[in-house]
Amino acid sequence: MAADGCVSIPIRVIPRAKRSGVGGEREGRLLVRVAAPPVGGKANAAVVAALAEALGVPKRSVEIVRGVTSRDKVVRVAGVAADDPRLAALR
Repeated sequence: MAADGCVSIPIRVIPRAKRSGVGGEREGRLLVRVAAPPVGGKANAAVVAALAEALGVPKRSVEIVRGVTSRDKVVRVAGVAADDPRLAALR
C-alpha cells in the first residue's frame, strides 16, 4: 500500500460490453468491461462503479487519476493494499 493508504491500478476499459464486470488481464492491465458507451463520462462512471463493487469499497474510494479520455487508465483506490487478496482475485 502506498504511503497515503491508496493503491494505483493500471486498467484497460472495454466500453459497450454485453455485461459490466472486472476480471482478466491484458498487457499488464486489469480489464474492466462496462456496458456504458464512452460518451459524456458514462463509461468512466461505470468504471468507478464496477471497480468499487468488485473490490468492496465505496465509489468515493475509486478515482481515475490518468487517462480520463483513453481506454488505458490508472485508477487510485483508497483502502486497498497492493497485496490485497480482493485485488489478486480479479486478475
